[in-house]
Amino acid sequence: MAGGAREVLTLQLGHFAGFVGAHWWNQQDAALYRPTDAKEPPGELCPDVLYRTGRTLHGQETYTPRLILMDLKGSLSSLKQEGGLYRDKHLDAAIAWQGKLTTHKEELYPKNPYLQDFLSAEGVLNSDGIWRVKSIPNGKGEASPDTAGWGTGQSRNMEKEGSIRVWSDFLRVHLHPRSICMIQKYNHDGEAGRLEAFGQGESILKEPRYLEELEDRLHFYVEECDYLQGFQILCDLHNGFSGVGAKATELLKDEYSGRGIITWGLLPGPYSLREPQKDIYRLLNTAFGLVHLSAHSSLVCPLSLGGSLGLRPEPPVHFPHLRYDATLPFHCSAILATALDTVTVPYRLRSSPVSMVHLADMLNFSGKKVVTAGATIPFPLVPNQSLPDTLVQLGGATPWTPLSACGDPSGIRCFAQSVVLRGLDKACHTSQLTPGTPLPSPLHACTTGEEVLAQYLQQQQPSVRSSSHLLLTPCKVVPPYPYLFSSSLSQQGLLLDGPPTGAAVESIPVLGALCSSSSLNKTLGDLAKELTKLNLRRWASFLDAGVEQDDLEEVLQELCSLAQCYQGGDSLMG
Repeated sequence: MAGGAREVLTLQLGHFAGFVGAHWWNQQDAALYRPTDAKEPPGELCPDVLYRTGRTLHGQETYTPRLILMDLKGSLSSLKQEGGLYRDKHLDAAIAWQGKLTTHKEELYPKNPYLQDFLSAEGVLNSDGIWRVKSIPNGKGEASPDTAGWGTGQSRNMEKEGSIRVWSDFLRVHLHPRSICMIQKYNHDGEAGRLEAFGQGESILKEPRYLEELEDRLHFYVEECDYLQGFQILCDLHNGFSGVGAKATELLKDEYSGRGIITWGLLPGPYSLREPQKDIYRLLNTAFGLVHLSAHSSLVCPLSLGGSLGLRPEPPVHFPHLRYDATLPFHCSAILATALDTVTVPYRLRSSPVSMVHLADMLNFSGKKVVTAGATIPFPLVPNQSLPDTLVQLGGATPWTPLSACGDPSGIRCFAQSVVLRGLDKACHTSQLTPGTPLPSPLHACTTGEEVLAQYLQQQQPSVRSSSHLLLTPCKVVPPYPYLFSSSLSQQGLLLDGPPTGAAVESIPVLGALCSSSSLNKTLGDLAKELTKLNLRRWASFLDAGVEQDDLEEVLQELCSLAQCYQGGDSLMG
């Protein structure tokens, strides 16, 4: 790979993982495009970490995600499993058989109107039937596709966004034919044939058909890498894909020893108590998933906008400058993808990257394989205000909103943390006070933005092992990202000190963090307590799916052991 990129292979397992992944790849795609006359040096983030180059049958260069995704029958809508880039109508017509030919075609799914304006985002299907692909950006590519037709953020309506039922409705990135792996034995829609239980998911990758298909795709992507640093896995925790993830991480650990495996356990928004079986299954799948994923991963991080992993519903988390519908996966997944795009920065940097293995080692000492995430979306900066001013205004409270369903973060202890602040112009990194003016805080005496951030974190959590990164690059939130933003934000996501301009927000500054946190002691302990109260005879179908009573007892013990890792004690000295 160009520039000696340390490649990462992404696995997306499950439908909500597909939602988060679609937003994630759309944001990566939006960040690739620059004006054709751009003279600035290559960006701070290296896209080759996540993308691979290739060629179509017509010799056109392509740039596609290094991705394997697994989902259920009926989840692709109008998206073709083999993708659109490598299709060749001329070859389709050149059939050797000279006899009578009968063609049977399935009825096509209608395309969601929400995606119509982006059908040519990456290229054009010419009149000769050949897909002409745009050149690889590499910092010098074509300008970003026009977003006309979507209207400004204020005119976008919830009804349109509510019509999005599958992630393929809004994915604007073309995938390689080896990316999509469909599980045909279970259905995405309907009440029958659902992938509901951890044991069902485990059994999928025990079947030679699916195991060989996954191994074949892994070998295809891994063998073309010059320096594979590891795997990032987006995995549904609440359904049977937690079992798929458990077997997939076990396979990766066995076959690719020494590589980083960072797993993001994804849970959709808050739920209701009106469907007891789904709620109990969600609890069981989450518990089994966390235990097994942490056993085989370098690091595991639950991601959710809900307030709790347990059975008792808690209100969704609040962002002061976002207005989102917690019942819409399209909204929840966009926020989680934005957090993910920020906290994964360390191992995607072009200069002095922190490898996945080193990031995990910093956070997971003493058996603490599970970490929490948090983010401030957007980071509340006012134009002409400095970073020290903003951090002082935040005060002593935890500056980010928790995103791991671990409850109120106040009063918790942090053992280690990795923090990223992105999207701030260099001019505001340090104090701009006139020489001789009394300094409002020690932060105003710092000479670099990196020093400001590091000192702030030291003030917040003394004696904690902290890694911090400060980037100029903002997070892109152009369509089809949902319009969630308050009218008090500028086009660059800064807080306006005057009347709204009416311009849609296109990029935002974001503060993101991964923490080894004492909140996990209570969260994992409470999860174990809820499991002990279950009368499993009422939920025999979960055991029938391939899990035995002994397995449940083992999960309970492991959860309690994990919880004990996060008990009080001294934080690791920096």
